Amino acid sequence: MRHLRWSLPAVVACVFLILARPIAAQPGPLQGLDAYVEKALGDWNVPGVSVAIVKDGRIVHARGYGVREVGRLGGVDEHTVFAIGSTTKAFTSAALAILVDEGRMKWDDRATEHLPGFELHDPYVTRELTVRDLLTHRSGLPRGDRLWYCNAYDAAEVLRRVRFLEPAWGFRAQYGYQNIMFAAAGEVVHRVSEMPWGDFVRSRLFEPLGMTRSYTSVAPLPGVENTAEPHVWVDGVLTPVPWKDLDNVGPAGSINSSARDMAMWLGMHLAGGEHEGVRLLSEERVREMQTPHTVIRLPQNQRDLFPEVNFTAYGLAWSLRDYRGRKLVGHGGAIDGMRAEVMLVPEESLGVVVLSNIGGSAFPQAIIYRVLDHYLGSLEKDWSALLLEQESKSQDEAREARARREAQRVSGTRPSLPLDGYAGIYADSLYGEVRVEVDGDRLTVRHGADYHGDLSHWHFDTFEVTWRRTGYGSAFVTFHLDGGGIPARLEVEGLAAFGRRPDPVPASTAGGER
Repeated sequence: MRHLRWSLPAVVACVFLILARPIAAQPGPLQGLDAYVEKALGDWNVPGVSVAIVKDGRIVHARGYGVREVGRLGGVDEHTVFAIGSTTKAFTSAALAILVDEGRMKWDDRATEHLPGFELHDPYVTRELTVRDLLTHRSGLPRGDRLWYCNAYDAAEVLRRVRFLEPAWGFRAQYGYQNIMFAAAGEVVHRVSEMPWGDFVRSRLFEPLGMTRSYTSVAPLPGVENTAEPHVWVDGVLTPVPWKDLDNVGPAGSINSSARDMAMWLGMHLAGGEHEGVRLLSEERVREMQTPHTVIRLPQNQRDLFPEVNFTAYGLAWSLRDYRGRKLVGHGGAIDGMRAEVMLVPEESLGVVVLSNIGGSAFPQAIIYRVLDHYLGSLEKDWSALLLEQESKSQDEAREARARREAQRVSGTRPSLPLDGYAGIYADSLYGEVRVEVDGDRLTVRHGADYHGDLSHWHFDTFEVTWRRTGYGSAFVTFHLDGGGIPARLEVEGLAAFGRRPDPVPASTAGGER
Protein backbone atom coordinates (compact mmCIF):
# COMPACT_ATOMS: atom_id res chain seq x y z
CA MET A 1 0.00 0.00 0.00
CA ARG A 2 1.22 3.49 -0.83
CA HIS A 3 1.08 5.76 2.20
CA LEU A 4 0.80 9.11 0.47
CA ARG A 5 -0.05 12.26 2.39
CA TRP A 6 -2.22 14.88 0.74
CA SER A 7 -3.06 18.39 1.78
CA LEU A 8 -6.68 19.54 1.85
CA PRO A 9 -6.51 21.42 -1.51
CA ALA A 10 -5.18 18.31 -3.21
CA VAL A 11 -7.95 16.21 -1.67
CA VAL A 12 -10.63 18.65 -2.78
CA ALA A 13 -9.23 18.85 -6.32
CA CYS A 14 -9.06 15.07 -6.64
CA VAL A 15 -12.58 14.57 -5.29
CA PHE A 16 -13.87 17.26 -7.68
CA LEU A 17 -12.51 15.33 -10.66
CA ILE A 18 -14.35 12.21 -9.54
CA LEU A 19 -17.61 13.98 -8.71
CA ALA A 20 -17.75 16.28 -11.75
CA ARG A 21 -20.39 14.26 -13.57
CA PRO A 22 -24.08 14.89 -14.23
CA ILE A 23 -26.44 13.95 -11.40
CA ALA A 24 -29.59 12.19 -12.51
CA ALA A 25 -32.84 13.62 -11.18
CA GLN A 26 -34.05 11.69 -8.13
CA PRO A 27 -37.76 11.09 -7.64
CA GLY A 28 -39.90 11.57 -4.54
CA PRO A 29 -38.22 11.22 -1.15
CA LEU A 30 -34.76 10.86 -2.73
CA GLN A 31 -34.88 14.20 -4.52
CA GLY A 32 -31.76 16.19 -3.74
CA LEU A 33 -30.03 13.36 -1.88
CA ASP A 34 -27.05 13.10 -4.25
CA ALA A 35 -26.36 16.82 -3.99
CA TYR A 36 -26.66 16.65 -0.20
CA VAL A 37 -24.23 13.72 0.09
CA GLU A 38 -21.69 15.33 -2.21
CA LYS A 39 -21.82 18.64 -0.33
CA ALA A 40 -21.43 16.82 2.99
CA LEU A 41 -18.51 14.87 1.57
CA GLY A 42 -16.70 18.15 0.94
CA ASP A 43 -17.75 19.80 4.20
CA TRP A 44 -16.45 16.87 6.25
CA ASN A 45 -13.38 16.27 4.03
CA VAL A 46 -14.28 12.60 3.67
CA PRO A 47 -12.49 10.78 0.81
CA GLY A 48 -15.32 8.46 -0.19
CA VAL A 49 -18.67 7.00 0.80
CA SER A 50 -21.08 4.38 -0.51
CA VAL A 51 -24.82 4.57 0.23
CA ALA A 52 -27.59 2.04 -0.37
CA ILE A 53 -31.28 2.33 0.46
CA VAL A 54 -33.86 -0.46 0.61
CA LYS A 55 -37.55 0.45 0.50
CA ASP A 56 -40.55 -1.87 0.26
CA GLY A 57 -38.44 -4.84 -0.71
CA ARG A 58 -36.40 -3.11 -3.43
CA ILE A 59 -33.00 -1.45 -3.59
CA VAL A 60 -34.07 2.06 -4.61
CA HIS A 61 -30.65 3.70 -4.34
CA ALA A 62 -27.10 2.33 -4.49
CA ARG A 63 -24.27 4.67 -5.33
CA GLY A 64 -20.74 5.65 -4.42
CA TYR A 65 -19.32 9.16 -4.04
CA GLY A 66 -15.74 10.40 -3.86
CA VAL A 67 -12.56 8.35 -4.07
CA ARG A 68 -11.20 5.11 -2.67
CA GLU A 69 -7.86 6.74 -1.80
CA VAL A 70 -6.83 10.39 -1.67
CA GLY A 71 -4.58 11.36 -4.56
CA ARG A 72 -5.72 8.53 -6.79
CA LEU A 73 -8.52 8.52 -9.35
CA GLY A 74 -10.33 5.32 -8.38
CA GLY A 75 -13.91 6.32 -7.63
CA VAL A 76 -16.19 4.72 -5.06
CA ASP A 77 -19.28 2.84 -6.28
CA GLU A 78 -21.92 0.62 -4.68
CA HIS A 79 -19.61 -2.41 -4.97
CA THR A 80 -16.58 -0.83 -3.26
CA VAL A 81 -15.50 -2.86 -0.21
CA PHE A 82 -15.22 -1.10 3.16
CA ALA A 83 -14.75 -2.33 6.72
CA ILE A 84 -18.15 -2.44 8.46
CA GLY A 85 -16.70 -2.61 12.00
CA SER A 86 -19.13 -3.41 14.78
CA THR A 87 -22.09 -3.80 12.47
CA THR A 88 -20.52 -7.27 12.18
CA LYS A 89 -22.07 -8.06 15.56
CA ALA A 90 -25.53 -8.51 14.05
CA PHE A 91 -24.15 -11.23 11.76
CA THR A 92 -22.90 -13.08 14.83
CA SER A 93 -26.32 -12.73 16.46
CA ALA A 94 -27.99 -13.97 13.26
CA ALA A 95 -25.65 -16.97 13.13
CA LEU A 96 -26.69 -17.90 16.66
CA ALA A 97 -30.34 -17.29 15.75
CA ILE A 98 -30.03 -19.88 12.97
CA LEU A 99 -28.76 -22.38 15.52
CA VAL A 100 -31.62 -21.51 17.88
CA ASP A 101 -34.10 -22.00 15.03
CA GLU A 102 -32.57 -25.41 14.38
CA GLY A 103 -32.98 -26.40 18.04
CA ARG A 104 -29.26 -26.85 18.54
CA MET A 105 -29.05 -24.30 21.36
CA LYS A 106 -31.09 -21.70 23.26
CA TRP A 107 -30.48 -18.00 23.86
CA ASP A 108 -30.49 -18.61 27.61
CA ASP A 109 -28.05 -21.50 27.61
CA ARG A 110 -25.21 -20.78 29.98
CA ALA A 111 -22.15 -19.79 27.98
CA THR A 112 -20.03 -22.42 29.71
CA GLU A 113 -22.31 -25.17 28.36
CA HIS A 114 -20.78 -24.45 24.97
CA LEU A 115 -17.43 -22.99 26.07
CA PRO A 116 -15.86 -25.40 28.58
CA GLY A 117 -13.10 -23.61 30.46
CA PHE A 118 -14.44 -20.11 29.70
CA GLU A 119 -13.92 -18.07 32.85
CA LEU A 120 -14.53 -14.51 33.98
CA HIS A 121 -13.12 -12.64 36.97
CA ASP A 122 -16.22 -13.27 39.11
CA PRO A 123 -17.09 -16.98 39.57
CA TYR A 124 -20.79 -16.12 39.92
CA VAL A 125 -20.80 -14.37 36.55
CA THR A 126 -18.87 -17.25 35.00
CA ARG A 127 -21.60 -19.62 36.16
CA GLU A 128 -24.63 -17.46 35.27
CA LEU A 129 -23.53 -15.73 32.03
CA THR A 130 -25.79 -16.80 29.16
CA VAL A 131 -25.48 -16.62 25.38
CA ARG A 132 -28.05 -13.81 25.52
CA ASP A 133 -25.75 -11.91 27.91
CA LEU A 134 -22.88 -12.23 25.43
CA LEU A 135 -24.92 -10.28 22.87
CA THR A 136 -26.40 -7.50 25.02
CA HIS A 137 -23.50 -5.60 26.65
CA ARG A 138 -24.58 -6.37 30.21
CA SER A 139 -21.71 -8.55 31.44
CA GLY A 140 -20.53 -5.89 33.89
CA LEU A 141 -17.10 -5.82 32.23
CA PRO A 142 -15.34 -2.72 30.91
CA ARG A 143 -14.19 -2.82 27.31
CA GLY A 144 -10.63 -4.08 27.78
CA ASP A 145 -10.10 -3.57 24.05
CA ARG A 146 -6.33 -3.22 24.30
CA LEU A 147 -6.24 -6.96 25.03
CA TRP A 148 -7.11 -7.80 21.41
CA TYR A 149 -6.31 -4.51 19.69
CA CYS A 150 -2.70 -4.13 20.81
CA ASN A 151 -1.58 -7.72 20.93
CA ALA A 152 -1.14 -10.50 18.40
CA TYR A 153 -2.95 -12.96 20.67
CA ASP A 154 -5.23 -15.33 18.80
CA ALA A 155 -8.91 -15.60 19.68
CA ALA A 156 -8.31 -18.49 22.09
CA GLU A 157 -5.75 -16.49 24.06
CA VAL A 158 -7.98 -13.40 24.13
CA LEU A 159 -10.79 -15.50 25.61
CA ARG A 160 -8.42 -17.14 28.09
CA ARG A 161 -7.09 -13.80 29.34
CA VAL A 162 -10.51 -12.16 29.78
CA ARG A 163 -10.67 -13.85 33.21
CA PHE A 164 -8.22 -11.16 34.36
CA LEU A 165 -10.50 -8.28 33.32
CA GLU A 166 -12.07 -6.94 36.51
CA PRO A 167 -15.74 -5.87 36.37
CA ALA A 168 -16.56 -2.18 36.32
CA TRP A 169 -20.13 -2.56 37.64
CA GLY A 170 -22.60 -5.28 38.59
CA PHE A 171 -23.58 -8.18 36.35
CA ARG A 172 -26.66 -7.16 34.30
CA ALA A 173 -26.71 -3.85 36.19
CA GLN A 174 -26.22 -1.53 33.23
CA TYR A 175 -25.15 -1.19 29.61
CA GLY A 176 -21.41 -1.43 29.02
CA TYR A 177 -20.11 -1.91 25.49
CA GLN A 178 -17.98 -5.06 25.31
CA ASN A 179 -16.34 -6.52 22.19
CA ILE A 180 -14.73 -9.58 23.79
CA MET A 181 -18.12 -11.06 24.71
CA PHE A 182 -18.93 -11.12 20.99
CA ALA A 183 -15.70 -13.00 20.34
CA ALA A 184 -17.01 -15.54 22.85
CA ALA A 185 -20.37 -15.59 21.04
CA GLY A 186 -18.56 -16.38 17.79
CA GLU A 187 -16.82 -19.27 19.51
CA VAL A 188 -20.25 -20.57 20.59
CA VAL A 189 -21.19 -20.61 16.89
CA HIS A 190 -18.04 -22.64 16.24
CA ARG A 191 -18.64 -25.15 19.04
CA VAL A 192 -22.34 -25.70 18.33
CA SER A 193 -22.12 -25.83 14.52
CA GLU A 194 -18.70 -27.51 14.39
CA MET A 195 -17.84 -24.86 11.80
CA PRO A 196 -15.59 -21.82 12.39
CA TRP A 197 -17.54 -18.58 12.78
CA GLY A 198 -16.27 -17.16 9.49
CA ASP A 199 -17.17 -20.28 7.52
CA PHE A 200 -20.62 -20.40 9.09
CA VAL A 201 -21.34 -16.74 8.27
CA ARG A 202 -20.19 -17.22 4.69
CA SER A 203 -22.20 -20.40 4.05
CA ARG A 204 -25.38 -19.57 5.98
CA LEU A 205 -25.65 -15.80 5.43
CA PHE A 206 -23.35 -14.39 2.71
CA GLU A 207 -24.00 -17.10 0.11
CA PRO A 208 -27.82 -17.34 0.35
CA LEU A 209 -28.05 -13.53 0.37
CA GLY A 210 -25.83 -13.20 -2.70
CA MET A 211 -23.25 -11.16 -0.76
CA THR A 212 -20.42 -11.95 -3.17
CA ARG A 213 -18.22 -9.02 -2.12
CA SER A 214 -18.25 -9.68 1.62
CA TYR A 215 -15.40 -11.12 3.66
CA THR A 216 -14.97 -12.08 7.32
CA SER A 217 -11.29 -11.12 7.41
CA VAL A 218 -8.87 -8.70 5.79
CA ALA A 219 -6.75 -11.66 4.62
CA PRO A 220 -8.37 -11.96 1.14
CA LEU A 221 -8.44 -8.20 0.45
CA PRO A 222 -5.03 -7.86 -1.29
CA GLY A 223 -6.49 -9.91 -4.16
CA VAL A 224 -9.81 -8.04 -4.28
CA GLU A 225 -10.42 -5.24 -6.77
CA ASN A 226 -12.31 -2.07 -5.85
CA THR A 227 -11.50 -1.78 -2.14
CA ALA A 228 -11.46 1.50 -0.24
CA GLU A 229 -8.34 2.55 1.66
CA PRO A 230 -8.77 3.58 5.32
CA HIS A 231 -7.86 7.21 6.18
CA VAL A 232 -7.18 9.21 9.33
CA TRP A 233 -6.18 12.80 9.99
CA VAL A 234 -2.54 13.19 11.03
CA ASP A 235 -1.44 16.75 11.88
CA GLY A 236 -4.13 18.16 9.63
CA VAL A 237 -3.27 15.88 6.71
CA LEU A 238 -5.62 13.17 5.43
CA THR A 239 -3.47 10.05 5.43
CA PRO A 240 -4.09 6.46 4.25
CA VAL A 241 -3.38 3.79 6.88
CA PRO A 242 -3.24 -0.02 6.67
CA TRP A 243 -6.35 -2.15 7.05
CA LYS A 244 -6.62 -3.44 10.63
CA ASP A 245 -6.55 -7.21 11.12
CA LEU A 246 -9.32 -8.12 13.59
CA ASP A 247 -9.24 -11.89 13.30
CA ASN A 248 -8.67 -12.35 17.04
CA VAL A 249 -12.01 -10.68 17.78
CA GLY A 250 -13.63 -11.30 14.39
CA PRO A 251 -17.26 -11.88 15.47
CA ALA A 252 -17.24 -8.41 17.04
CA GLY A 253 -16.09 -6.44 14.02
CA SER A 254 -14.04 -8.07 11.25
CA ILE A 255 -16.45 -8.14 8.29
CA ASN A 256 -15.69 -6.13 5.16
CA SER A 257 -18.47 -5.57 2.65
CA SER A 258 -20.04 -3.30 0.06
CA ALA A 259 -23.14 -1.12 0.25
CA ARG A 260 -24.87 -3.29 -2.36
CA ASP A 261 -24.18 -6.47 -0.38
CA MET A 262 -25.28 -4.86 2.86
CA ALA A 263 -28.55 -3.83 1.19
CA MET A 264 -29.29 -7.54 0.73
CA TRP A 265 -28.63 -8.10 4.44
CA LEU A 266 -30.92 -5.25 5.50
CA GLY A 267 -33.63 -6.38 3.09
CA MET A 268 -33.65 -9.83 4.69
CA HIS A 269 -34.26 -8.32 8.14
CA LEU A 270 -37.01 -6.05 6.82
CA ALA A 271 -38.66 -9.13 5.25
CA GLY A 272 -38.75 -10.89 8.61
CA GLY A 273 -35.88 -13.26 7.86
CA GLU A 274 -36.60 -14.11 4.20
CA HIS A 275 -34.65 -13.41 1.02
CA GLU A 276 -36.13 -14.10 -2.42
CA GLY A 277 -38.55 -16.61 -0.97
CA VAL A 278 -35.91 -18.46 1.04
CA ARG A 279 -36.21 -18.28 4.83
CA LEU A 280 -32.88 -17.74 6.61
CA LEU A 281 -34.28 -16.78 10.02
CA SER A 282 -37.67 -17.25 11.63
CA GLU A 283 -39.78 -14.14 12.23
CA GLU A 284 -39.63 -14.95 15.94
CA ARG A 285 -35.83 -14.77 15.96
CA VAL A 286 -35.84 -11.48 14.03
CA ARG A 287 -38.34 -9.96 16.49
CA GLU A 288 -36.25 -11.11 19.44
CA MET A 289 -33.09 -9.55 18.02
CA GLN A 290 -34.98 -6.28 17.65
CA THR A 291 -36.46 -6.36 21.17
CA PRO A 292 -34.91 -4.21 23.95
CA HIS A 293 -32.80 -6.20 26.40
CA THR A 294 -30.54 -3.55 27.98
CA VAL A 295 -31.47 0.06 28.71
CA ILE A 296 -29.04 2.69 27.40
CA ARG A 297 -28.88 6.11 29.02
CA LEU A 298 -28.72 8.81 26.39
CA PRO A 299 -25.82 11.26 26.99
CA GLN A 300 -26.55 14.97 27.07
CA ASN A 301 -25.12 15.73 23.64
CA GLN A 302 -27.44 13.11 22.13
CA ARG A 303 -30.45 14.47 24.03
CA ASP A 304 -29.66 17.89 22.60
CA LEU A 305 -29.55 16.50 19.06
CA PHE A 306 -32.58 14.23 19.43
CA PRO A 307 -35.05 15.92 21.81
CA GLU A 308 -37.88 13.77 20.41
CA VAL A 309 -36.21 10.47 21.43
CA ASN A 310 -37.95 8.72 24.34
CA PHE A 311 -35.94 5.52 24.70
CA THR A 312 -32.64 3.98 23.72
CA ALA A 313 -31.81 0.34 24.31
CA TYR A 314 -29.81 -2.61 23.01
CA GLY A 315 -31.29 -5.80 21.58
CA LEU A 316 -29.35 -8.83 20.38
CA ALA A 317 -26.54 -6.98 18.58
CA TRP A 318 -28.82 -4.13 17.46
CA SER A 319 -29.15 -0.62 18.92
CA LEU A 320 -32.76 0.50 19.35
CA ARG A 321 -34.42 3.88 19.75
CA ASP A 322 -37.52 5.77 18.71
CA TYR A 323 -37.46 8.62 16.20
CA ARG A 324 -40.43 10.64 15.01
CA GLY A 325 -42.80 7.98 16.29
CA ARG A 326 -41.03 5.01 14.69
CA LYS A 327 -38.70 2.41 16.13
CA LEU A 328 -35.18 2.50 14.71
CA VAL A 329 -33.01 -0.63 14.61
CA GLY A 330 -29.41 0.10 13.77
CA HIS A 331 -25.73 -0.07 14.60
CA GLY A 332 -22.54 1.83 13.99
CA GLY A 333 -19.12 0.46 13.19
CA ALA A 334 -15.69 2.05 13.53
CA ILE A 335 -12.19 0.69 13.09
CA ASP A 336 -8.90 2.24 11.94
CA GLY A 337 -9.72 4.65 9.14
CA MET A 338 -13.25 3.37 8.46
CA ARG A 339 -16.73 4.31 9.69
CA ALA A 340 -20.03 2.55 8.93
CA GLU A 341 -23.67 2.98 9.88
CA VAL A 342 -26.70 0.80 9.20
CA MET A 343 -30.33 1.58 10.03
CA LEU A 344 -33.69 -0.17 9.73
CA VAL A 345 -37.14 1.39 10.12
CA PRO A 346 -39.28 -1.77 10.13
CA GLU A 347 -42.62 0.08 10.19
CA GLU A 348 -41.65 1.88 6.97
CA SER A 349 -39.97 -1.15 5.35
CA LEU A 350 -36.91 1.10 5.04
CA GLY A 351 -33.22 0.30 5.40
CA VAL A 352 -30.11 2.44 4.88
CA VAL A 353 -26.40 1.64 4.89
CA VAL A 354 -23.57 4.19 4.74
CA LEU A 355 -19.93 3.07 4.43
CA SER A 356 -17.06 5.57 4.52
CA ASN A 357 -13.27 5.44 4.48
CA ILE A 358 -12.43 7.87 7.25
CA GLY A 359 -12.02 7.13 10.94
CA GLY A 360 -13.39 8.89 14.00
CA SER A 361 -16.21 10.69 12.21
CA ALA A 362 -19.99 10.99 12.67
CA PHE A 363 -20.35 11.68 8.94
CA PRO A 364 -22.32 8.46 8.16
CA GLN A 365 -24.94 9.41 10.77
CA ALA A 366 -25.55 12.68 8.96
CA ILE A 367 -26.45 10.79 5.78
CA ILE A 368 -28.53 8.20 7.65
CA TYR A 369 -30.74 10.80 9.32
CA ARG A 370 -31.05 12.84 6.15
CA VAL A 371 -32.45 9.75 4.42
CA LEU A 372 -34.79 9.02 7.33
CA ASP A 373 -36.09 12.57 7.25
CA HIS A 374 -36.64 12.30 3.49
CA TYR A 375 -38.94 9.32 4.00
CA LEU A 376 -40.58 10.47 7.24
CA GLY A 377 -41.56 13.78 5.70
CA SER A 378 -39.49 16.36 7.57
CA LEU A 379 -36.37 18.15 6.34
CA GLU A 380 -36.18 20.68 9.17
CA LYS A 381 -32.68 19.74 10.27
CA ASP A 382 -29.44 19.91 8.35
CA TRP A 383 -27.88 16.87 10.00
CA SER A 384 -24.54 17.34 8.31
CA ALA A 385 -24.19 20.88 9.68
CA LEU A 386 -25.45 19.90 13.16
CA LEU A 387 -23.18 16.90 13.57
CA LEU A 388 -20.22 18.73 12.09
CA GLU A 389 -20.72 21.51 14.64
CA GLN A 390 -20.85 18.93 17.43
CA GLU A 391 -17.69 17.26 16.17
CA SER A 392 -15.95 20.63 15.99
CA LYS A 393 -16.87 21.25 19.63
CA SER A 394 -15.42 17.87 20.60
CA GLN A 395 -12.18 18.74 18.83
CA ASP A 396 -12.08 22.09 20.65
CA GLU A 397 -12.56 20.28 23.96
CA ALA A 398 -9.70 17.92 23.14
CA ARG A 399 -7.43 20.87 22.38
CA GLU A 400 -8.47 22.56 25.63
CA ALA A 401 -7.73 19.36 27.57
CA ARG A 402 -4.27 19.24 26.00
CA ALA A 403 -3.71 22.88 26.90
CA ARG A 404 -4.68 22.17 30.52
CA ARG A 405 -2.25 19.26 30.54
CA GLU A 406 0.49 21.54 29.24
CA ALA A 407 -0.31 24.12 31.94
CA GLN A 408 0.03 21.47 34.66
CA ARG A 409 3.44 20.38 33.42
CA VAL A 410 6.19 21.12 35.93
CA SER A 411 9.20 22.63 34.23
CA GLY A 412 12.78 22.07 35.26
CA THR A 413 12.40 18.53 36.56
CA ARG A 414 14.63 15.60 35.63
CA PRO A 415 14.03 11.85 35.60
CA SER A 416 14.93 10.18 38.90
CA LEU A 417 17.13 7.62 37.15
CA PRO A 418 19.45 7.39 34.16
CA LEU A 419 17.59 6.04 31.14
CA ASP A 420 18.86 2.49 31.51
CA GLY A 421 17.39 2.44 35.02
CA TYR A 422 13.90 2.36 33.50
CA ALA A 423 14.64 -0.32 30.92
CA GLY A 424 13.11 -3.73 31.42
CA ILE A 425 10.06 -5.88 30.92
CA TYR A 426 6.82 -4.90 32.61
CA ALA A 427 3.94 -7.40 32.58
CA ASP A 428 0.23 -7.63 33.27
CA SER A 429 -1.83 -10.81 33.34
CA LEU A 430 -4.51 -9.28 31.09
CA TYR A 431 -2.60 -7.12 28.63
CA GLY A 432 0.72 -8.96 28.43
CA GLU A 433 4.12 -7.31 28.20
CA VAL A 434 5.47 -3.81 27.79
CA ARG A 435 9.16 -3.63 26.92
CA VAL A 436 11.16 -0.51 27.67
CA GLU A 437 14.57 -0.24 26.00
CA VAL A 438 17.34 2.32 25.56
CA ASP A 439 17.84 3.38 21.95
CA GLY A 440 20.74 5.82 21.75
CA ASP A 441 19.87 8.86 23.83
CA ARG A 442 16.21 7.99 24.34
CA LEU A 443 13.86 5.34 25.64
CA THR A 444 11.50 3.35 23.47
CA VAL A 445 8.46 1.35 24.52
CA ARG A 446 6.85 -1.58 22.77
CA HIS A 447 3.49 -3.19 23.48
CA GLY A 448 2.27 -5.81 21.06
CA ALA A 449 2.87 -5.67 17.33
CA ASP A 450 1.63 -2.15 16.57
CA TYR A 451 2.40 -0.06 19.63
CA HIS A 452 6.06 0.85 19.29
CA GLY A 453 6.96 4.38 20.28
CA ASP A 454 9.56 6.88 21.44
CA LEU A 455 9.54 8.37 24.93
CA SER A 456 10.27 12.01 25.66
CA HIS A 457 10.53 13.31 29.21
CA TRP A 458 7.45 15.21 30.39
CA HIS A 459 8.15 15.82 34.08
CA PHE A 460 9.39 13.86 37.10
CA ASP A 461 9.09 10.16 36.11
CA THR A 462 6.38 10.72 33.52
CA PHE A 463 7.17 10.49 29.80
CA GLU A 464 5.11 11.10 26.70
CA VAL A 465 5.22 8.31 24.13
CA THR A 466 4.67 9.09 20.45
CA TRP A 467 3.60 5.95 18.67
CA ARG A 468 5.36 5.26 15.38
CA ARG A 469 2.34 3.75 13.64
CA THR A 470 0.53 6.38 11.59
CA GLY A 471 -2.56 7.75 13.28
CA TYR A 472 -1.95 6.23 16.72
CA GLY A 473 -1.06 9.56 18.32
CA SER A 474 0.55 9.70 21.76
CA ALA A 475 0.00 8.76 25.40
CA PHE A 476 1.60 9.31 28.79
CA VAL A 477 3.72 6.72 30.59
CA THR A 478 4.57 7.02 34.29
CA PHE A 479 7.15 4.95 36.15
CA HIS A 480 6.50 4.33 39.87
CA LEU A 481 9.60 3.66 41.98
CA ASP A 482 9.77 1.47 45.07
CA GLY A 483 11.50 2.38 48.34
CA GLY A 484 14.87 1.42 46.88
CA GLY A 485 14.48 3.72 43.90
CA ILE A 486 13.84 0.85 41.46
CA PRO A 487 10.91 1.04 39.00
CA ALA A 488 8.25 -1.26 40.47
CA ARG A 489 5.61 -0.64 37.85
CA LEU A 490 4.85 1.27 34.68
CA GLU A 491 1.46 2.89 34.12
CA VAL A 492 0.26 3.55 30.59
CA GLU A 493 -2.42 6.22 30.67
CA GLY A 494 -5.83 4.82 29.85
CA LEU A 495 -4.61 1.23 29.83
CA ALA A 496 -3.16 -0.41 32.95
CA ALA A 497 -0.30 -0.58 35.41
CA PHE A 498 2.33 -3.17 34.44
CA GLY A 499 4.50 -4.70 37.17
CA ARG A 500 8.22 -4.92 36.51
CA ARG A 501 9.67 -8.37 36.20
CA PRO A 502 12.82 -9.31 38.06
CA ASP A 503 15.96 -9.14 35.96
CA PRO A 504 17.09 -11.49 34.48
CA VAL A 505 13.73 -12.92 33.41
CA PRO A 506 13.33 -16.60 34.33
CA ALA A 507 12.25 -18.73 31.37
CA SER A 508 9.39 -20.18 33.41
CA THR A 509 7.65 -16.76 33.64
CA ALA A 510 7.71 -15.98 29.93
CA GLY A 511 3.90 -16.15 29.67
CA GLY A 512 3.38 -12.69 31.16
CA GLU A 513 1.32 -13.67 34.24
CA ARG A 514 1.53 -11.73 37.48
